[in-house]
Amino acid sequence: MVTSNLKYLRKKAGFTQAQLAEKLDIKRSLVGAYEEGRAEPKLSTLVNIAQLFAITLDDLITVDLATNPGKVTSGGQANGKLRVLAITVDEDDKENIELVPLKASAGYLNGYADPEFIEELPRFKLPMLGNSGTFRAFEISGDSMLPITSGTVIVGRYIEDWKTIKDGTPCIIVSQKEGVVFKRIYHKLQDGAVLRLHSDNPVYSPYELHVEDILEIWEAKSYISSTFPIADLSLDKLSSIVLDLQKEMQKLKKVN
Repeated sequence: MVTSNLKYLRKKAGFTQAQLAEKLDIKRSLVGAYEEGRAEPKLSTLVNIAQLFAITLDDLITVDLATNPGKVTSGGQANGKLRVLAITVDEDDKENIELVPLKASAGYLNGYADPEFIEELPRFKLPMLGNSGTFRAFEISGDSMLPITSGTVIVGRYIEDWKTIKDGTPCIIVSQKEGVVFKRIYHKLQDGAVLRLHSDNPVYSPYELHVEDILEIWEAKSYISSTFPIADLSLDKLSSIVLDLQKEMQKLKKVN
């Protein structure tokens, strides 16, 4: 599949074998060998090919792109920024849900497009989500989205076109600037190419994040928590408790 897909993508982009080799930083003879099936690209080369043509690595390897041209233009690109989505599948070739725990959040910023990094993450299934997209789970920290507490696992569906996100949608946003955060999105993509991120906890002020800093967005679809909601305690009361605790902590720091 890679052999035919590489030739199809190269011709669709209007590249000669020499031009493609230059963009991939490999020898021209290797491009010919790949297209003729005399050699197989290394994993790093496959990732570079997927990034260059703005497709997922999974599509590059498993989908006949010549008969599914929509795969070439629909995935991996937003606001001029190329992205590649690495995934894992089970023995039946169905996608897993990979879990990004807190301890792996920092590494995810560099490994989100690396199949080997994604392969090392814990993974599981949630049958109730169906097959309507690609899902990933992230463990969150902090109290900015109360009553969703720190340590909760948010399961999100991968969003390719960020302009389709409706205002107020809770999402996991992955960016080099902020790391992995869970917020509600209000976007201004038309005028300022920025997203405005809101917390459910009013103690935290909204802030803006430029789309150029964003790596991935996952729309929250479910959550897993070992902490049950507190009965008869409103969000305002929860926020007040958190604010009082923060004030007490500040006092203790001054005393010490």
